Amino acid sequence: MPASARPPAPFEKMLAEARQALELPTGSEEHLLVRESDSLPSCFAVSDLAVASVAVAGLAAAELLALEEEPPQVTVDRHLASAWFLWSLRPQGWKPPGPWDPIAGDYRAEDGWIRLHTNAQRHREAALGVLGCAGERELVAAAVARRRAGELEAAIVAAGGCAAEMRSVEAWQEHEQGRAVAAEPLVALRRMPAPAPRSWRPAPGRPLAGVRVLDLTRILAGPIATRFLAGLGADVLRIDPPGWDEPSVAPDVTLGKSCARLDLRRADDRRVFEALLAEADVLVHGYRPGAMEGLGYDEAQRRAINPGLVDVSLCAYGWSGPWAERRGFDSLVQMSAGIAEAGMRWKQADKPVPLPVQALDHATGYLMAAAALRGLIARQREGETIAARLSLARTAALLVEAGEALAGPAFGGMQEQDYNAEVEDTAWGPAQRLRSPILIGGNPLRWVLPASPLGSATAAWRA
Repeated sequence: MPASARPPAPFEKMLAEARQALELPTGSEEHLLVRESDSLPSCFAVSDLAVASVAVAGLAAAELLALEEEPPQVTVDRHLASAWFLWSLRPQGWKPPGPWDPIAGDYRAEDGWIRLHTNAQRHREAALGVLGCAGERELVAAAVARRRAGELEAAIVAAGGCAAEMRSVEAWQEHEQGRAVAAEPLVALRRMPAPAPRSWRPAPGRPLAGVRVLDLTRILAGPIATRFLAGLGADVLRIDPPGWDEPSVAPDVTLGKSCARLDLRRADDRRVFEALLAEADVLVHGYRPGAMEGLGYDEAQRRAINPGLVDVSLCAYGWSGPWAERRGFDSLVQMSAGIAEAGMRWKQADKPVPLPVQALDHATGYLMAAAALRGLIARQREGETIAARLSLARTAALLVEAGEALAGPAFGGMQEQDYNAEVEDTAWGPAQRLRSPILIGGNPLRWVLPASPLGSATAAWRA
């Protein structure tokens, strides 16, 4: 990388760790150019994380293309990378519903703060059942104020809900789960022999054309991973169960995908799923640990169905330690891992201050995409396939350990020139999409399909 274009130290630390975890060649960053600009406001280097995660996904794509040609240059625009961590769509004449349930959010407990995540009906019911009150914010606040944060967190989690006590970075690093997460790699790769690869080769401009990606992910990291893979030309088929919806984010994250439904408790739908899995190149799934096993699809069974499968999985709180099977989301992990408490002290506020974006979700999504690309490289070049594991909590550690954000221009918001001129005819109405944050060999990400609702397609590959 030219010295004149050298990014700041937090970026370099995060990129180096990600590159090493993904086993990308030393020196691959020599093909990277970062267009510097503004930064999202935070005590943590959030825009550096955005650039590093987008960049490593781009470097993995470049390494895949290097199977056929010299590695192309990867160019990342810092401003656009930050913008994609916010919201990629500008609706024209319509707007999606708000992202939060009325009682979701931060509450002052007897001895600190706790966050309730109640967007899913069952999580809302679990929290209200523990609190013993109706679903009105004032009543919830009064009930929380009478409880100790740690005890309430444990009770809600035990009831099947989602909650997180606000801890400091130091408290998390001393916590048994924090120590377990710190001992895990950023991307855990396991290699296995694979059958001879099929006659597919990456092509410049659309390196994943002809690759099939089966998407079993939900809000938000997994859908971001598969959106990136779709932008490289993959045929992405997202499968959701009956009744599940994400109306506030679907217009943002379903870009480029076909979205279908299957009930894996029904024999007919299981047969369809297994046929799809057998023909997939990549499986990306975000069920919490143990959930796929509960459906009868543990890793051994998935490999029996498809021995050459590149298998990329995500969880919230890490794959080891006492919280390995705990439900979680970006906002909860920020509370647990000390990010919201550090933000509160940085801003001298009287309540938790999270990151300005759901950066753990977004960054982990791009790392997952990079892991999928690394798996395709292993399959084509090395005669192996991989299983990759990532977690939001481990990405949080990457951000915290990189150090404080360096001084620089503040993010100036979306500008007219940030958007593509073309109008995207989404299922909800016309919209403009942000320009690609990355160029690979001069080619931007490009999506063939507009955003569409969950369950709007047939559970079948496009070609």
